[in-house]
Amino acid sequence: MLDIILSGCNGRMGHALEAQCSTDTELNIVAGFDILGTSERNFPIFAVPSEFSGSADVVVDFSHPAALSSLLSFCLQRRLPIVLATTGYSQAQLAEIEDASQSIPIFRSRNFSLGVNVLLELVRQAGAMLGEDFDVEIVERHHRMKADSPSGTALMLYDSVKEATETLRQPVFGRYGRTAQRQPGEVGIHAVRGGTITGEHEVCFYGDGEELILTHRAEKRSLFARGALRAAAFLMDKPAGKYDMQDLIEEMLR
Repeated sequence: MLDIILSGCNGRMGHALEAQCSTDTELNIVAGFDILGTSERNFPIFAVPSEFSGSADVVVDFSHPAALSSLLSFCLQRRLPIVLATTGYSQAQLAEIEDASQSIPIFRSRNFSLGVNVLLELVRQAGAMLGEDFDVEIVERHHRMKADSPSGTALMLYDSVKEATETLRQPVFGRYGRTAQRQPGEVGIHAVRGGTITGEHEVCFYGDGEELILTHRAEKRSLFARGALRAAAFLMDKPAGKYDMQDLIEEMLR
């Protein structure tokens, strides 16, 4: 039995992860953390981590970057592994995660979809083969409630493009107010917000007379919940350090 603390339990992904746990007898949510406080659930909810005095095996966080410091402090005190599924961290917060990973296992990914992580590899391969002769544009679409922009996954896809090509690739976030033509090496990154879109990402390679568009569409939030729960189980026998979806996929392939 894996005893889980769910941070951000009142949010959309918190409810999705709770639904996933309810179908698996080996998963048990022992407590929830949420700044909004209590609600009618099958587990106790605490506004701040320090209020919880019970035991658990792992923390899974689908909350907000503002919660990071209190979560890491809680996990460091108890030597608990944590899965960080929140996006939008600042550079200072990334440094905080780096420091904490010296003492506890931390699994961090900006997207917990297996399909998206396959897309990242396909983008690397396409970028390496097509090279600087193809212009690259990244378009991401999400529901109207998503706060950060561009999405963490769009930035991961940009990193894949940048890693794949020797040419310097510079991100351009929209082109409002620009009067110059597209410059060599630009990677346009565009965010669309509206409706109830779970998540769509396109990486477009535009050449002379041809185009290649790689697309991933997330239809249900449950796929991200499943990925985060896989990550939580993955951390159970791991030493202190930073881990991501690539580590999980490599272990699945062995």
